[in-house]
Amino acid sequence: MSHWPIEELLPHAGNMVLLDAVLEADQERIVCGRRVDAGGLFNTADGSLPAWVGVELMAQSVAAWAGWQARHEQRPVRLGFLLGTRHYECDVEAFPAGSELVIEAVRNFQDDHGMAVFTCRIDAPGVHAQARLTVFSPPNADTFITASTRDNTNV
Repeated sequence: MSHWPIEELLPHAGNMVLLDAVLEADQERIVCGRRVDAGGLFNTADGSLPAWVGVELMAQSVAAWAGWQARHEQRPVRLGFLLGTRHYECDVEAFPAGSELVIEAVRNFQDDHGMAVFTCRIDAPGVHAQARLTVFSPPNADTFITASTRDNTNV
C-alpha cells in the first residue's frame, strides 16, 4: 500500500480536514484514524466531538478512499458530494476527548457515472457508530456545479 498524507487525498483544506491518517486502503475499503483532541473545529467545551460529526468523518473516509484510488492510478483527486445517510446509529452522544477513532468505509456499489454506496463504521473503546452513505463524484465537478447553479437560477 502506498501512503500519502491525508491532505493530499481529500478535496478539503485547513481545519475542515477532520481525519489524521489513512491506516489501511485497498480497492474496496479504507480505514482512517482520528484522535479526538480538545480545541478542534467541532469540539465541545469539554473537548469531546459531538456524535453527529461522525457522518462527516465517514464521508471524509469515503473521500479519502476515492483520493487514494485516484493517486494510486495517477489521476487527480476529484470533488465528491454526500447525497444521503441511511440509518446513522451511534451508541454515544459524543466521542470523548482522547479517543482514538478508527473509521472504516467499505464500497458496496459504484456505477460508471460516479454514484456509490459505502457501509461505514467508527470504532473506539466504548464507542461504535455505523451508517450507509450514498455519494456522488461526477467526472467533471466544475461542469456539474455550473449546470446545477444555472438550473437553480431558472426555477
